[in-house]
Amino acid sequence: MSVNIYVGNLSYDMTEGKLSELFGAHGAVTSAKIITDQYSGRSKGFGFIEMKDGKEADNAIKDLNGKNILNREMKVNIAKPKTNNWR
Repeated sequence: MSVNIYVGNLSYDMTEGKLSELFGAHGAVTSAKIITDQYSGRSKGFGFIEMKDGKEADNAIKDLNGKNILNREMKVNIAKPKTNNWR
């Protein structure tokens, strides 16, 4: 079962390719997505990584959470499912 990982506080210079490479050092990355503003196309400073193996994902989270990449301290944890908190 694949694991969805939230990656926050990303540098605006981070690319999906670099992000995939960073996590790929820990195991198989299924997808890497940086969330961008729909109007400007600029990064919103966070994204998601999907990894195939839970153990590899745990290792990546432990190793990369708090790590300074491109002068930003990344926040890395298991992505929480979207909820409808608009009530």
